[in-house]
Amino acid sequence: MRLATLDGRAVVVTPRGTAVDVHTASQGRFGPDPMSVFADWDAFAGWARETGSDGVAIDPARLGPPVPRPGQVFAIGINYREHADEAGYPPESLPVTFTKFASSLTGPDATVVLPDGHVDWEVELVIAISRAGHDIRREDAWDHVAGLTVGQDLSERVAQLEGSRPQFSLAKSHPGFSPTGPWLVTPDELADPSDLAISCEIDGETMQSSRTSRMIYDIPELIARLSAVVTLWPGDIVFTGTPSGIGNARTPKRFLQPGERLVSEIEGIGQLHTTFVKAGA
Repeated sequence: MRLATLDGRAVVVTPRGTAVDVHTASQGRFGPDPMSVFADWDAFAGWARETGSDGVAIDPARLGPPVPRPGQVFAIGINYREHADEAGYPPESLPVTFTKFASSLTGPDATVVLPDGHVDWEVELVIAISRAGHDIRREDAWDHVAGLTVGQDLSERVAQLEGSRPQFSLAKSHPGFSPTGPWLVTPDELADPSDLAISCEIDGETMQSSRTSRMIYDIPELIARLSAVVTLWPGDIVFTGTPSGIGNARTPKRFLQPGERLVSEIEGIGQLHTTFVKAGA
């Protein structure tokens, strides 16, 4: 099952690529707000898999983030071995955990204004939580996953890395700095949800290319570790870390420029298309 946000309303994406309005097709059983379906995820997912409505064509420009207002946003840094090496972290480093403020979320076809500084790309697999849990066992973790989507952890590196205590969360939360989409895909839709090709390119040039199976801490481990401290709630999202190939680790360094188009892709899920413009343009 694939859940998307179209014109602010929850829709199920059919195998033909059309959109079925959840509130209308369910005759009011489920509300139009995309966040409302997480309150009773199992019932919603069961209904969505059985809906036979034809749906309407999808204009990608009208899609928003599939989870538009998460209660909690977790982000993981240094979770691919090659990225740890390029960033200079020792092999035994634990993943860095921070947040990206929800106001930075945008959809899969977005235009983002570049702030002052150096803006970098980080393609990531993003997971959405389906049911609440604290101290979730690793072997139960997939039962708490509503679905997977594509994400970009856009990062302004000057503010992020200056000072003795870097500002990860603020530097990664400018407007539009968290594109996600194009939809949320349930794990059963994927042959192996733990091993997906992940990549991004700028104007046709590949910048990152890896597989999610190369994570240091996989999805069950991340859920177990996060929930050992906090309670995860339905509709929370987790950015799971990026592979190697970021601009800040290149020689010479390479950052996003006005007019460039960033395409981020994860196998079996889809693509994000992000265009960058200069402030005031």
